[in-house]
Amino acid sequence: MRFYTKEECETWLLDRQRRKPDLMPGVRVERIEYPPAPYRVFFFAHWVASELTYRRPSLLFITEWGIWPRSENWHLYYKLRQTYSDNRLLHEAPGHLFLEHEAEDPASFLQLSMLNGWGGYVLTQANYVNAFFSHDEYIDFFGDKDANLTDIRKALGPSQPTDGTAKA
Repeated sequence: MRFYTKEECETWLLDRQRRKPDLMPGVRVERIEYPPAPYRVFFFAHWVASELTYRRPSLLFITEWGIWPRSENWHLYYKLRQTYSDNRLLHEAPGHLFLEHEAEDPASFLQLSMLNGWGGYVLTQANYVNAFFSHDEYIDFFGDKDANLTDIRKALGPSQPTDGTAKA
């Protein structure tokens, strides 16, 4: 696992000739609300970390924090981060690059991010489906084919209405 600065996250995308999924015109969107019971968030995060990545590298890019300060457990986040020998602050290195064999690691970081009321992206190297998780307790899944979103509906429950495509 590696921690990336905002600029390194943007370079990771550029190197793959990609943009953030919500900036892609015409991409399909499936919105799923967070589970109402906090203990179910782990299932949610683990499913995203293990199924969405197809056992390939992925980038967790946190872009929103400080919106719900009373829900943020900074102590737990920094203790988890320190276990990887990184002492930088979140705003200094908001990207978390996980390799294909590290599925448990992105699950933990995503779970904590969701519980902290943060937002950001799960960007997969496989690029079949990518996601934006919101401080407003939903995840938008983005795919260029509706078929790529079918498993998400089955595993995570009914989707919420959106216009069906991302905005350019």
